[in-house]
Amino acid sequence: MEETELLHAFSEELRELLNPNAVEDAKLVQKGLILYRQGLVQQVTIEDRTVTAVVQDVTPVKVLLDLDFAGLSECSCPTEGLCRHQLAVFFSAFSKVSSVSDWVSDWREPIREQKSAAGWGMQTAKDLIKANGVLQPDYGRWVHSFEVSFDTLLASKQHTSPYVIPELFGIYERRLHASAPVEQEWRLLYELVGIVVSFRKLAALSERLGHDEATVKRAYLHVFHNLMEDTEELAVKIGVQSLPFAFDEFIERLKDDAYALLTCASGLEYERIYLYRLLWVHFFKKKPWREEELLKIHAGLKGLQDWENPLPLMAAGVHLNLLVGDDERALELVGLFSAAEIAPYMVYWIDYLSGLKAWRRVGPVIELFLQKVKPYLEALAGYHSCAAFVRNALRAVAPYCAESDRLDVYERALLAMLPYSFGEYEYLLFERGQFDRWGELQAFVGLDFYELPKERLKAVEKEQPEVLLAMLHQTAQREIDQKNRASYRMAVRHLKKLRTLYKKLKRVDDWQYFLDTLMERTKRLRAFHEECRRSKLIEG
Repeated sequence: MEETELLHAFSEELRELLNPNAVEDAKLVQKGLILYRQGLVQQVTIEDRTVTAVVQDVTPVKVLLDLDFAGLSECSCPTEGLCRHQLAVFFSAFSKVSSVSDWVSDWREPIREQKSAAGWGMQTAKDLIKANGVLQPDYGRWVHSFEVSFDTLLASKQHTSPYVIPELFGIYERRLHASAPVEQEWRLLYELVGIVVSFRKLAALSERLGHDEATVKRAYLHVFHNLMEDTEELAVKIGVQSLPFAFDEFIERLKDDAYALLTCASGLEYERIYLYRLLWVHFFKKKPWREEELLKIHAGLKGLQDWENPLPLMAAGVHLNLLVGDDERALELVGLFSAAEIAPYMVYWIDYLSGLKAWRRVGPVIELFLQKVKPYLEALAGYHSCAAFVRNALRAVAPYCAESDRLDVYERALLAMLPYSFGEYEYLLFERGQFDRWGELQAFVGLDFYELPKERLKAVEKEQPEVLLAMLHQTAQREIDQKNRASYRMAVRHLKKLRTLYKKLKRVDDWQYFLDTLMERTKRLRAFHEECRRSKLIEG
């Protein structure tokens, strides 16, 4: 990937991490901008997918930006996580390939546009409430009211900025609630229908306006996620009641609207499938309904055009087959997907079957998931996205492993999801006293000896000191390769620790052979040899 692409990808990751509506984040960006504009960022170097620089703040600090994983960026200041110095260095590097002012302006866009939309939206909503009043139970009237209100508030303009959609949708929701039936049971159903219709309309509007995935994520993806959370809560509340016969017609028509979630747009696949699954788990519970829906999905797949994406309908087919207990067919369908397509959906099904305590059923799903998770993580962009996915996946797999006494499956999951599962795997190996494998894991992720917790190192040195030898050799060599005085002094520090361990293991001859070989190999590095003599590692 070229330097320009790397910096643009890094800039997108920062957009995800920084919320323009959060006071602390706004201050952080402002402080970084001041440092950059005052010309305090110096010695900027972009190479090996990193940016290094020095920021002349009150005291000079060294900054390293990891362009692949923003979360691995470092600064020598005491601030934990993202700091003003890292922002300043980003602005300095980004200025070489694009406009910093445009980046900051785009990042701040939501605040400006939300304010301008609020006044117009509130007046329109008041007019709609006067026109509609409280709506009595009538599915057709409900849907018509939702659609008219939605189109008036959100879809009446030729071009709607993505940043005003959350504000306008909030006004639309308040208007929807104001017309809800008074009776509790009808109110709950009304709100559930409203969510399904609104979700479908918003997904279709997003596509019509040409908002790409990154734009939706930045501006209003949270609106879809809020609707998903509200759906789960409502469906559970309605599902525990015995449904009146008067609901039958509403449920039939709501099933059609739920099916439309799968076909209403080409984007927002994950969110549309998620909402569809929620409804069929918590609300449409009768087996005949589910079997009938499977036939509908099968017919829908047969009728798809070549250019239409079959994934939503196929994922729905997997889901319904699991609900009716046909696991063999469900797993057969999963096998037709690529890892990048199906892996994110499998975590939900593992959770669902675990919730039923159907341990025999969940095992094969986990096995198939472990075959697909590594390719999925390789295809998924961004360290934070991968780390969040792995946390959810491990949480889903853990109950089965505990209940079935299958720690081997959990360990295979940890291995498959490295490096994002490093923290959990490191803890597991250490607690089980598998220090040799613990050491191999540290070497795999490339951590230096003195980056590791001291209490861990003391315990390993006491129980299995030979594990630390390879780590110290590796760390010392890295320092020598830096070829500067400071790194030579660190290398000598590691070598002295190595000498102590070799003596403790009664392997003095091995130490001497290694040291002689090292001195011969580095004989041209006079500064390194001087540091070795100064510390009395070798004779003068």
